[in-house]
Amino acid sequence: MNELSPLQLRSQQVAAVLMLLGAAAFMWQPMWATVAFSVGALVFAPLQMLQRYEGRNFTLRRLRRQQLLGALALLVTACFMIMQVCRIGFARRNEWVVALAIACVLELYTAFRIPAELEKEKD
Repeated sequence: MNELSPLQLRSQQVAAVLMLLGAAAFMWQPMWATVAFSVGALVFAPLQMLQRYEGRNFTLRRLRRQQLLGALALLVTACFMIMQVCRIGFARRNEWVVALAIACVLELYTAFRIPAELEKEKD
């Protein structure tokens, strides 16, 4: 796996915190929470896409695709939040919660499985 630079890693961590705060604060301040989540997703997803796996391990390639699908689901979540707050499009209720749940499951699963597979590959 390609490693991110320290600045990119710190940016990704800040973006993850912004997404967490945005999702948690949506009940109280939907507009600001949507902005925070969207900015976080727009920073987090491309940085995650910069990490590449160049090896031939099929399991790691599958996990990497799942991770990218999770990043895409985070961007879809941001779009659904914007649709709900601005009352445009079809997502006018809490559809963003479903997209966020899918993204969380994919991201959490791959966050634990990829390092374990990389360790197995080293041995």
